[in-house]
Amino acid sequence: MATTVGVIADTHCPEFIERLPEPVAGAFRGAQLILHAGDVNGRSTLKTLAEIAPVRAVRGDHDQDLTDLPLTEELTVEGRRIVLVHGNRSRWIEEPQTLLWTLSLGFYRPHRGLARGLRRRFPDADVIVYGHTHRARVETIDGVILFNPGGVHQWNPVTTRRRLAQRPGWFEWCWLQVARHMRRFQEPSVGVLEIDPGEIRAKVIPL
Repeated sequence: MATTVGVIADTHCPEFIERLPEPVAGAFRGAQLILHAGDVNGRSTLKTLAEIAPVRAVRGDHDQDLTDLPLTEELTVEGRRIVLVHGNRSRWIEEPQTLLWTLSLGFYRPHRGLARGLRRRFPDADVIVYGHTHRARVETIDGVILFNPGGVHQWNPVTTRRRLAQRPGWFEWCWLQVARHMRRFQEPSVGVLEIDPGEIRAKVIPL
């Protein structure tokens, strides 16, 4: 029997969304473990997930109030080594990328090279689970599976207006004035890993 692992990232709850979408519970039905790849945002989010299955989580760049979470987590499931990490890099890399993405109204794709960089950082992993990009992706690099389940929270005109109503700081307010006009954005999603000694299967589940 394979072990089923739910994979989730970038919930930003309750920062940008009020609660986890109901389809999350259905997507993780039967999971023995849930991995959260950071930008959890609220401890209530972890509590909700823990009602489904045991949770392991790492800290993202929006988790300033969750300092007890580790930056990376390594665990073994069915003899396979899994590394859990958020994936954010130095501000000197991230902020110019975010600016270009915003000015392009979502058409520019930042984070090129992130997956390969994580592969170099964790050379002994069988699976690297990461988030941060809010973009679902499954790829194999030099025999290692890199799995991003996508983001539960996705920037779009609705979520941008919701954040503006919360009266953010002036810098974020300026950024959101541009972001609210985005014409290209991702759909929310989570993922599932099915792991047995002979095979690892990763799939993305739209919400």
